[in-house]
This record gives sequence, C-alpha cells and structure tokens, in this order.
Amino acid sequence: MKNLVLLGGGYGNMRILHRLLPNNFPEDTMITLIDRTPFHSLKTEFYALAAGTSTDKEVRVTFPEHPRLDTVYGEITKIDTKEKLVYLDKDRTVQYDDLVIGLGCEDKYHDVPGAEEYTYSIQTIAKSRCTFEKLCGLPAGSTVAIVGAGLSGIELASELRESREDLKIKLFDRSHRILREFPEKLSNYVKSWFEKNNVEVIAESNITKVEPNLLFNHEDVIEVDSVVWTAGVQPVKVVRDIEDIEKDSKERPIINQYFQLINDEHVYVIGDCASSELPPSAQLAEEQAERVVKVLKARFKNEPLPEKMPEIKLKGYLGSLGKKHGFAHVMDTAVTGRLARLMKSGYLWFYKRQVES
Repeated sequence: MKNLVLLGGGYGNMRILHRLLPNNFPEDTMITLIDRTPFHSLKTEFYALAAGTSTDKEVRVTFPEHPRLDTVYGEITKIDTKEKLVYLDKDRTVQYDDLVIGLGCEDKYHDVPGAEEYTYSIQTIAKSRCTFEKLCGLPAGSTVAIVGAGLSGIELASELRESREDLKIKLFDRSHRILREFPEKLSNYVKSWFEKNNVEVIAESNITKVEPNLLFNHEDVIEVDSVVWTAGVQPVKVVRDIEDIEKDSKERPIINQYFQLINDEHVYVIGDCASSELPPSAQLAEEQAERVVKVLKARFKNEPLPEKMPEIKLKGYLGSLGKKHGFAHVMDTAVTGRLARLMKSGYLWFYKRQVES
C-alpha cells in the first residue's frame, strides 16, 4: 500500500481529507494523518478560548473516520525528505510516498530579550489554555499587555474586555494606525471601539525587552501583570530544520505552483509554513489545499499536471470585537458593526457544520 501522509490536522489538511474521503483516492493508498491532538483545532477562535468567552469544546472538531485513514498522535521531531521518513516522539517513524506538510506556525519573538520566556501565547490550543488560566486568574484591576495589533491581538483584546471588565488592557501596535493594510474606515471603527471600551492602544510602539512584570517600550518601562505575544509568526521549528531544501527569508520552504518543494515533487507544503506573498490565514491554507487535491488526483490517474495553476484570490477577512460587534473586508467592501459580527459567526457555524458532516 502507498502512504499519503498529512502532517498537521489544521485547516489545509482538513480540506484535503474532506475532498479525498470517502472514495476520491486509489484503493492501493492509505492516508495517514499525524497531529499532536486527537481533534482539529479552530485556531481562528483561540483568542476566545484564551479570554474565557469560549470553552475548549467549542474550538475543536473531531477528525473524520475511514477504513483507510490512519490517525497517529504525537509530536513530530524531524522530517527526513531523503529517506521519506517522519520521526515522532517515543522513537516512532512513519514512512511516506507523498507528504503534505501543514504544520502551521509559532510565535516569532524578533530576538527581543525575555519575550519567549515571559509572555503568553495563543498559537496552539494548549498554549491558549495556559493563557486563559493566567488571564482569567488575575486579581481585579490587573494590567494585561498585548503585544501586536494584528487580527489576533485585536480580537484577543476585545474578547478579554468582554470577559474581564475590571482589567486594564494595553494593546501595543508597531504601526501608526491599527490594521494599516486595511481600509481606513475599518481602522477608525476598531480604534473607536477600543476608545469606548477602555482599551488603551499604544501606537508606534517598539518592544525592546520583557522582564517579569515589566515591559520595555522604547525608553518607557511599563509595569504589567501579564503579557500576551501576538507580534509575528514563523514556521514551526521542525519545518525550519528540514535539511537541503530552499527556504525564503522567513525560513519558509519555497514551493512551485503545484505547492511542491522545488527539488521534490513528493512533498507539498501548505498553510502558514509555506512561502507565499499572501498573508497567512485559514482561508489561504484551504485554497492551497484545494489545488493540492487537484494535483494529487491528476497524479493518482497518471494524468499530466496543468501547465498553469489557477491564481489564489482571497475573498476577504472577518474580525470580531466581542460577541456583538465586528469588522470585515469582503470583496473590497468594508463592513462594520453587528452585521460584520454576524458574518463571522455565520461563517464559523457553516465551517463547523461542513467539517463535522
């Protein structure tokens, strides 16, 4: 039996599974899914788990089942593309014929002293649980600093405000305005929401050091009770450590138009750990997965690959500001308020219904 191995049960590989199962792959092929947890985690909702407004169960979905789908749980320690082997903890190995790497990303600390040691994270469900325990266990009146005002930082700050009205929340933004890549209408709306809800936004910040209960911004030393880091990502270490492959300046594997490694047609890379000019998102991972499925199906049938793959065009972005307000940029149109929040809630409901079916 041939073995198609999927590394990571994130948005991209979930899309591949749902396109290939139950009968869109050859009878002589097994699919092996490897993940550290026995469920698909909804990473776009980790901010709500960390803030305490969603439960653990609400941000996970069970993996599909199939007689020729083998699920393996554990920590991936090494990917050997020469030997076609994936190494796991407890001295386990998995051999592959074709491999799809969808392991996502982890925090990038930009060499800021103390950032990795003294900040909390929402990059994994386990880290989000730890962040929840810390933030929701703080005494009344405590100060929480959130470093990074991208979508994750904004949504965490707003959800935490809804969860804990007593906390002092400081959101540090490196740019001169929130969501600088988005229309100014959205930036102004989010800024206004934070002002009304007593979230302090510190623009043009530059965090130079983190110490226990201290945050250094330029020349200012700020007393804090907890710091959450949402200021950039990088591929997970096991992907950064893959030997003898081409990587970009962000240490992401460089891929061709079929999402294969430049020098290896049997290894595909999708999601946050793949080199791309587009910003990382669940939507991008799913679109990449759709194209990988087309390539795999053609190869299953020994058909030639398309001369040119269709360009990925993202539909837009959805963000929440608590449970009642939100913002969206869809088809070059800015939407704010309750309608935008309903759009995000509706998409989440639809997604969970789709993958659970």
